[in-house]
Amino acid sequence: QHCVPKLSSIQDSHLSNMSTKPVKKSGKKAISKFTIDCSAPVEDKVLDPASFEKFLHDRIKVNGKAGELAGKVTISRDKTKIVVNAETPFSKRYLKYLTKKYLKKQQLRDFLHVIASSKGAYELRYFKVSGGDAEEEN
Repeated sequence: QHCVPKLSSIQDSHLSNMSTKPVKKSGKKAISKFTIDCSAPVEDKVLDPASFEKFLHDRIKVNGKAGELAGKVTISRDKTKIVVNAETPFSKRYLKYLTKKYLKKQQLRDFLHVIASSKGAYELRYFKVSGGDAEEEN
């Protein structure tokens, strides 16, 4: 004969082992680092990195308020690259959205597009234009 414990006694033992202590989160939050490489348009003097940095500073929302970064987001510029450091709940996609919004405002959206060059980086590139022979056909 097999000795099978009763189901209710197994449940009771599991319930008594569970603790009701709240789980504490660690005091230090992970910081995400994102870069936007604007080297191609800056070299051609099409885009001003200082105005782009100011645009990001004014438009990034923290806790629903734009322009008030509250120390959670820092934006710095290194010649042709803009670096955004943010505490964890910050989306790379949001940065792409704001970049596209800036390009539209500067009327550069028809010439430049935003491409993910690596996991934490975007790059502004020109659209590739094929030869203009196709337009001249009647």
